[in-house]
Amino acid sequence: MAELTPDGVLAELQPLFREALENSVLVVTRGSSAADTPNWDSLTHIEIIEMVERHFKVRFDLGEVQDLKTVGDLVDLTISKTKR
Repeated sequence: MAELTPDGVLAELQPLFREALENSVLVVTRGSSAADTPNWDSLTHIEIIEMVERHFKVRFDLGEVQDLKTVGDLVDLTISKTKR
C-alpha cells in the first residue's frame, strides 16, 4: 500500500462524509467539525467513524474517537493507524 498523505486521505474522506451527511456537494476541510457541518450529529459521527474504519481497514479505540475534534484530527489518526 502506498503511503497515505494528509491531502490524499482528505480526498478519500470526501465521498464518505457526503454519503453519511446526505449532501452530495459537501466539501470538508481539515478544519471542519460537527459544530460547523450541517446534519453531523452524534449518530452520524459514529457512522462516519465506521465508514472510515471499513474504507481504510483500520480500527479506532474509543478514547481516540473521543479525542477527535476536526476532520484534520481524523485524517491524522487514520494516517497513524495505517503505518502500524
